[in-house]
Amino acid sequence: MTSTLEGARQLVTRGTDLGARIEGLDAAARAARGRLDDELVDAAQEVVDRATGRLRLSATHTVVAIAGATGSGKSSTFNALTGLELSAVGVRRPTTSWASACVWGRDGAGELLEWLGIPPRHQTTRDSMLDSGSRSTQSELDGVVLLDLPDHDSTELSHHLEVDRLVALADLLVWVLDPQKYADAAIHDRYLAPAVAHQDVMLVVLNHIDTVPDDRRETMLADVRRLLDADGLDRVPVLAVSARLGTGIDELRTEIARRAAEKQSTRARIDADVREAAGRLAREVGDAPTRALTTDRAAALEDAFAEAAGVPVVVEGVERSARVAVGRATGWPVSAWVAGVRSDPVRRLQLDLGTEGRELSGRDRSVPKAAQVQRARVDTDVRALADEVSAGMARPWVDAIHRASESRLDELGDRLDGALSAAEIGGARTPAWAWLVMAAQWVLLLACLGGLVWTGVLLGTGALSDPDTPQVAGVALPLVLLVGGLALGVLLGLVARMLVARTARHRAEQADRRLRDAVSEVSRELVVAPVDAELTAYTTARAGLDRALA
Repeated sequence: MTSTLEGARQLVTRGTDLGARIEGLDAAARAARGRLDDELVDAAQEVVDRATGRLRLSATHTVVAIAGATGSGKSSTFNALTGLELSAVGVRRPTTSWASACVWGRDGAGELLEWLGIPPRHQTTRDSMLDSGSRSTQSELDGVVLLDLPDHDSTELSHHLEVDRLVALADLLVWVLDPQKYADAAIHDRYLAPAVAHQDVMLVVLNHIDTVPDDRRETMLADVRRLLDADGLDRVPVLAVSARLGTGIDELRTEIARRAAEKQSTRARIDADVREAAGRLAREVGDAPTRALTTDRAAALEDAFAEAAGVPVVVEGVERSARVAVGRATGWPVSAWVAGVRSDPVRRLQLDLGTEGRELSGRDRSVPKAAQVQRARVDTDVRALADEVSAGMARPWVDAIHRASESRLDELGDRLDGALSAAEIGGARTPAWAWLVMAAQWVLLLACLGGLVWTGVLLGTGALSDPDTPQVAGVALPLVLLVGGLALGVLLGLVARMLVARTARHRAEQADRRLRDAVSEVSRELVVAPVDAELTAYTTARAGLDRALA
């Protein structure tokens, strides 16, 4: 166990950027979940899981898989490399039903073999008592886990699945070709051509070279080279061997040993897997620049929501209500009494400011409903927002942003209604100064009435000009009370009207701010937050892919 953990630490130490690339791919895959095709995302996540699983295991071992078609001599090559008759050899039918493993250096390989899914009965340790080879061969391949895979062209589905599984796990792939069918599309189309990203961890072996006339060998090898180049595998070496006679086996063993000794194949394979998966994701994510929802766009959406909720109507009603209510309290009592027979503008809207005059409440409350034109503006603004923030993005992400922006619009009416109901908007409470003005108006009214009655009595008795009648600046006091009370009442009413207008505007602004805050919360929850989540996911995906492909 200690050597396994140490090997993993060594592998990561040699390539600290590899861990960052795996983390980047993981972040991108998680961000793309539900937005890109599930199969594509699953494949990327599988690469992450496979890479992290391999990194936790022995880095001192290199997993080398021998793969090929029926009759290619794959198992013969495996036996020749191991120096043991471990795999059955056949020509006309597939004889390798299970993958077999031969290990050079058992220490630390146990967990790796378990991860590979190789049962103990198919494992052989090359330096065990079964070893009949030389000590030098054993040392040369120290750290190699050699796998003999089932035939990839087997008629058994289980064989295909086993080949595909282990091909994805191996650190180094050795493809064994037959001189009679080295151009078979089955191996080129299914395995070789799609593995361009992995060509640095591949070898191609042309077996049975002894069956090819000497004068045709170079031509045949050149043809294999041409086919590989056509597949995009221009860096993959081609070796000619004869497993039966041992021709070229030493060269093949030396190449495998060299790569195993360099301890780069594991890292190169993981790196190729990550880059390939990241490349596939990147093509679907697209290269549009990352962006965020602008304040202006969010504000425009809030305006549309506010209009749909009837905020301007409510605010206008609050202002008019304040003018009526406070004006009634501070105006000339007689005119205020006349104004009192008029209905409250807010109540004409079927709105109730509550007993404290702070919220839109009441059993029969009915906030103005969004008209068709207003709702159309909401839909238009939502689409415009989604179009703006998704401009230039790949279609899957454009669709995801549009779905996010529209997914909860059906809740709009109820949510706006509830938000406005809970909002405290100031209401129609009479301000403190209005009570003072009201008291003054009543005092002036009483003075006027008193002066009127007194003047009438004096006129009736003819004593208005009597010197004994109280006077102010030569004017009879009853007339002073009558005229002065009336004049001062009118003047105080005019001053109060200015104060009323100011109070009404303040209350309207306060109501507008609070109602729009309530609407803003609805807008943020139903549209802005979901769109922001998609933009954040896009940013995360792009950043993760940049790390994975660095």
